[in-house]
Amino acid sequence: MRLLVTGGAGFIGSHFVRSALRGSGTGDVERLVVLDKLTYAGNPANLAPVAEDPRLELVRGDIIDPGAVEEALAGCDAVVHFAAESHVDRSIGGALDFVRTNVVGTQVLLDAALRRGVEKFVHVSTDEVYGSIAEGSWSEDRPLEPNSPYAASKASSDLLARAAHRTHGLPVCITRCSNNYGPYQFPEKVIPLFVTRLLTGGTVPLYGSGTNVRDWLHVDDHCRGIDLVLRSGRPGETYNIGGGTELTNRELTVRVLAEVGADWSRVREVADRPGHDLRYSVDITKISRELGYAPRRDFAEGLAETVRWYRDRADWWRPLLA
Repeated sequence: MRLLVTGGAGFIGSHFVRSALRGSGTGDVERLVVLDKLTYAGNPANLAPVAEDPRLELVRGDIIDPGAVEEALAGCDAVVHFAAESHVDRSIGGALDFVRTNVVGTQVLLDAALRRGVEKFVHVSTDEVYGSIAEGSWSEDRPLEPNSPYAASKASSDLLARAAHRTHGLPVCITRCSNNYGPYQFPEKVIPLFVTRLLTGGTVPLYGSGTNVRDWLHVDDHCRGIDLVLRSGRPGETYNIGGGTELTNRELTVRVLAEVGADWSRVREVADRPGHDLRYSVDITKISRELGYAPRRDFAEGLAETVRWYRDRADWWRPLLA
């Protein structure tokens, strides 16, 4: 398999790349091209463990640039599309970059993939496109009701990917994941933000009452689910990928404090952010029945391992805080 992985120097993308080149999933990889703009969240250091692999090629480029995309895609027979602006708070402060990258960039990729006749295009999306759900879990046929500019841009890209399959027959699959955690995550997201602030003697913010609920998915499980979709997912279909651990933000905060050895005095309760969805929960019945997916990583063990990684790898995250 010859793969183009967009955003492959980011948190989830780099984990997928490392796993693919080490043979844990994805089958035999003959060539793997990473196309990444290397913005603040794209870090070549994330690929250091596989940097010497002769099958890996890192190309610095923007997915909204048709020339860069065409060059990177040459000779590849499959695309796994991670590249995205993904931080909700940043999207609230300014949505235009999210529209450029997540919407326009996805269309540029789809057009190039169609011209090149790729055999599979996996578009990696998010559960946030569904909006908020008070009880139960979303199935893949749930209408999209995004509430943040980030989620709206991802929903738009999902619809473009679906249209490329329906209109042109491009073999596209869409995946929608719940909240990821694990090593190499940029410290603007909640778990690494909390851990790095606590390790450096700071406080951590808790939005509103802390009752917002998220389902937590270890990046190992997420990438394994993506690999299953890449190899065996039915073109034109969408697959939810969840972790099976729902926690309120307050419950998550308590767990992180315990792992770091801190107490509630380190928590600063702040005003809730605009449009903050109350609860996310995905139904993974479809991917489980069709592709045999089930989350394997226990959250308590995964969180402890993640905290240890950040404790041991200050050399990785401290420069990012500068």
